[in-house]
Amino acid sequence: MDIADYAARDATELASLIAAGEVGAAEVHVAAAAALDQVEPQLGAVAGERFAQPLDHDASGPFRGVPFAIKDLITHAAGVPQRNGSRLFGPGIEHPHDNDLMTRFRRAGLATMAVTTSPEFGFNATTEALAYGGPTRNPWDPTRSPGGSSGGSAALVAAGALPFAHANDGGGSIRIPAAACGLVGLKPSRGRTTVGPDHGDPLLGLGIEFAVTRTVRDCAALFDAVHGSEPGDKYLFPAEDASFSELITRGVRPLRIAFTTVPYDASRTVDPECARAVTDLAARLADLGHHVEEAAPRIDAAAFDKANLDAWCSFLGDIVTTAAEMTGTAPGREHLEATTLACAEYGASLSARDIFAAEHQFNVARREVARFLTGYDVFLTPTTAQPNVPLGQLDADDASLDARGWYDRIFEYSAFTALFNATGNPAISLPLAESGTGWPIGLQFVGRYGDEATLLALAADLERAMPWSARRPGIYAH
Repeated sequence: MDIADYAARDATELASLIAAGEVGAAEVHVAAAAALDQVEPQLGAVAGERFAQPLDHDASGPFRGVPFAIKDLITHAAGVPQRNGSRLFGPGIEHPHDNDLMTRFRRAGLATMAVTTSPEFGFNATTEALAYGGPTRNPWDPTRSPGGSSGGSAALVAAGALPFAHANDGGGSIRIPAAACGLVGLKPSRGRTTVGPDHGDPLLGLGIEFAVTRTVRDCAALFDAVHGSEPGDKYLFPAEDASFSELITRGVRPLRIAFTTVPYDASRTVDPECARAVTDLAARLADLGHHVEEAAPRIDAAAFDKANLDAWCSFLGDIVTTAAEMTGTAPGREHLEATTLACAEYGASLSARDIFAAEHQFNVARREVARFLTGYDVFLTPTTAQPNVPLGQLDADDASLDARGWYDRIFEYSAFTALFNATGNPAISLPLAESGTGWPIGLQFVGRYGDEATLLALAADLERAMPWSARRPGIYAH
């Protein structure tokens, strides 16, 4: 198997070839390593060096031997240094154990080959952490950002170096890079994927774990392999009647679909191409037999943004304090980017009452979105307010910004995603449009809590009706 042959196949096909004995897992690894080595100098998406050999994995799992990577944030493998995108961790902290999702990745047969880059502690919509010595670049245009915070994973998957990779999402960090890089990005419902044993409800429940993929069938099959609760998890879901891989083959019934091109904070600017992509898709959905109308939930933007800011900054205040205690390093500009420090200091100043107030506002938003979705099956928006942003526009080391100034800069770009972290609803970004310059434009579909099945079935229908597999970025393994 040469590089081009490897890069042309998704994870489902690679797994099938390996299971049938048509290609060996070792041969796939050689091709994947060559592909990574080919594109990485142009992308800067690997945190450190790729592994000489994949991490141990179950040779009987459904994705036996399929190349994979984990992001340098939250999910961790035993003995693999983790930096969380921050110089505060020096060369990295080695955990003595896998977390539960990593155990599931191994059990699925995934051959983890690398750790991918993250912005510092994940609080950015780009991936340009100082800890790695340079930005991660978008394979569609290396002067642009691949999004964040899962930009390293998204860049490698979009460039054909990996068929899919781990990602996580506290305010859009799966969906934003999926949109910027032309990928499928599912943020599952809160509790669908485990965050144990190290976390119970990270980021006041905002943080969700999963992956970015190139195809819907890979998304569904990986979700089948890793979703579900572990003993002690805060949220428990009943088993599905059928696998998600089976559900996506059935097609979706006619749906009631609401759409909007206006963020919950209507003062934020939306690129006309992103807005037009939504209205064009709404018309196409109507042609496909769905009932489509313009509507949106009513959100108090000022109250929600204050709550989201306080949730993020209290998290940063806690994690920076904990990291400093672990490493014996005082938090300061030498080890933290300027906006991380500003947000952590603001977070440390918050009271318990502030955190309860944030949770109250999340409850208000959660109930409004749930009420809204009693009338609709799916809600359609742009994923991001612009197709992508130039490198440097979201500079986290900008000392001129206080915590609120940094928050506003990030969410001007990622204006549509954070609401659904607070509500816990599943949401998926699909690469269904292109800008006039040929950049991908992602469209976000939001479903009812726990209803990934409808989102994935609709995504599979749209992938068949509006295929994107033939589109390739300028930087692609070959």
